[in-house]
Amino acid sequence: MKRMDLLSELVVENQTKMVLLVIDGLGGLPGEDGKTELEAALTPNFDKLATKGETGLLQMVDPGITPGSGPGHLALFGYDPLEFRIGRGILEALGVGAQVESQDVCARGNFATLSPDDVVLDRRAGRISAERNKELISFLSENIKEIRGVKVRLYSGEEHRFVVVFSGDGLSEEVEDADPQKNGLPMKWAAATSSRGNLTATIANEFIKRVRDLLINEKQANGCLLRGFSQAPHMPLLPQLYKIKPVAIANYPMYKGIARLVGMDVVDAGQNLEGLFETLPSKWDEYDFFYVHVKYTDSYGEDGNYDAKKEVIEKVGSLMPKVLELNPDVLVITSDHSTPCQLKNHSWHPVPVLLFSPFTRPGSCSTFGERDCATGLLGVMPAYHLMGLMLAHGLRLSKYGA
Repeated sequence: MKRMDLLSELVVENQTKMVLLVIDGLGGLPGEDGKTELEAALTPNFDKLATKGETGLLQMVDPGITPGSGPGHLALFGYDPLEFRIGRGILEALGVGAQVESQDVCARGNFATLSPDDVVLDRRAGRISAERNKELISFLSENIKEIRGVKVRLYSGEEHRFVVVFSGDGLSEEVEDADPQKNGLPMKWAAATSSRGNLTATIANEFIKRVRDLLINEKQANGCLLRGFSQAPHMPLLPQLYKIKPVAIANYPMYKGIARLVGMDVVDAGQNLEGLFETLPSKWDEYDFFYVHVKYTDSYGEDGNYDAKKEVIEKVGSLMPKVLELNPDVLVITSDHSTPCQLKNHSWHPVPVLLFSPFTRPGSCSTFGERDCATGLLGVMPAYHLMGLMLAHGLRLSKYGA
């Protein structure tokens, strides 16, 4: 029997409140002072919880495997990421509220800065403003409505990000990313991974060329990259699986998208950290499972900005009293993957996790950091086991067997 099916069989209804705080890209590597961003941050509220709760490390997918945000979050929600696979494009599309049919193909777009000979100078176009993004998307939408009989819909995201949805017959998600993934490399064009993806790759490349032609006079956002080609998967939903009423409190579209995909309600929390922690109490009486997502640690990790990432961790720690005063029955603080500043990207390193409830057994940890968590009572465990622990600590699982 699969673990998810077992949990679903054992689950019982209860009124306990559970909070899953996901600090995106939290894990890191030692900097010049020998400490990771988390270890260097002054986080007395986290540290106090670490002395009372149980800590450990989460293996998001498998040792040595670097997780994307999709697999990382699916694991946190109890799905085996090797069994359930979803593309980034569909998550972004759902996150921005796009209506997606089963045959549609979605892709995540980045506005980018390209050289005259199509070398990618900046994959994020200097992180243009959301306002400029909307202006560009409006302009492109007026000028690219259809390509070879395939309808094209565009949606603005945050900063340099956008979503494109292709609608038509004969489309497939079996297409490689049109993104070299690093600055300074030539443009990488979409390529089909099977014959079923040929049409989609052709449409995607023609779209990229049209964007390039239309934005040729822009200084920063003069082109685009596409990745995460994907279609809507069929997923069992959290409310039915675990008899919970879940809500997502997040700033960025992609994380709202994955929440909708697994059956969560989604609320808008504005664009700052304070908004996340102010929204939580306003929804406390309506729900019993709260997924709160902090993006900015990951953004600064990808920028290689050690000090800024550390400061965000400290800011989140300082806001924890807003969570603790609600007295949740179960509180988990963790991440969906590590984003070390040295790598400026996601990494394979296990993620620190802190679990607190009236039923935790305090260990020897005095701080919430990677190396202290490595000695914690939870050990190193698969991330998709976490949901079972949350349900157990929330007194939501019956006994297995006689």
